Amino acid sequence: MGRVEGKVAFVTGAARGQGRSHAVRLAEEGADIIAVDICHDLVTNNYPLASEADLQETARLVEKAGRRVIAKKADVRERAQLAAVLAEGVEAFGKLDVVVANAGIMPLNGEPGLQAWTDVVDTNLVGVINAVHASLPHLAEGGSIVATGSAAAFMVGQQVAQPGANPGGAGYSYAKRALSEFIHEMARNLAPRMIRANAVHPTNCNTDMLNSEPMYKAFRPDLENPTREDALLAFPAQQAMPIPFIEPGDVTNAVVFLASEESRYVTGLQLRVDGGSYLKFHDFHL
Repeated sequence: MGRVEGKVAFVTGAARGQGRSHAVRLAEEGADIIAVDICHDLVTNNYPLASEADLQETARLVEKAGRRVIAKKADVRERAQLAAVLAEGVEAFGKLDVVVANAGIMPLNGEPGLQAWTDVVDTNLVGVINAVHASLPHLAEGGSIVATGSAAAFMVGQQVAQPGANPGGAGYSYAKRALSEFIHEMARNLAPRMIRANAVHPTNCNTDMLNSEPMYKAFRPDLENPTREDALLAFPAQQAMPIPFIEPGDVTNAVVFLASEESRYVTGLQLRVDGGSYLKFHDFHL
């Protein structure tokens, strides 16, 4: 029997990367999947986002694992779209047990800058809130909410050389910090109903977001046109462990644990899957 056998999981940003990894592994562990992704690019985000073909590949892999799936194009910035997909999924599968609010973008140096700020906050923060709030009417005792944060949420108090120069990057960090507080408050308020809420915070993760020209430039500002090979030399600087990045499956391991009954009394956790990046940027405190 799988670790989430018989459960129904809602996964945002499911078309590729971490979201696909989560959806497929949850299916392999026995869950039926409701999957959504925006499936089109945003002008301010300087690397391609997932396509409808990517989302359908996720659906194929879920079905290959022997589970049912509903995969729909939906924008997490629009709560009504998420509510409509959830209504369809709950009608088809009978319930909702797990929410994985994973969708996210990284519009580093996106233009226009203030629109980049708006897009990343609306996606990475408001999108998580929308996914959770649209799910709440369907979640019962034993439900589990898992949100994808970032190691960036803990990189606070660092010097900003040029305030306002990169609103998209600053908005990313802000959104992940605010997401952390949101999940903390959701856990506090849902605990009496025996519904859990936790956040998982990856460091550099080997996805299209990391493997993109804007990210290469962020890690190698000393080079005019850095390649992935150039960036690989700098990626390890973020972790205490001597690694350039983690894999999506490393984050998925944490998601499956938090979705399963193995963590039935775990709530309000900020779980870092970060190769020790927190150790590099924070002093000890309980």
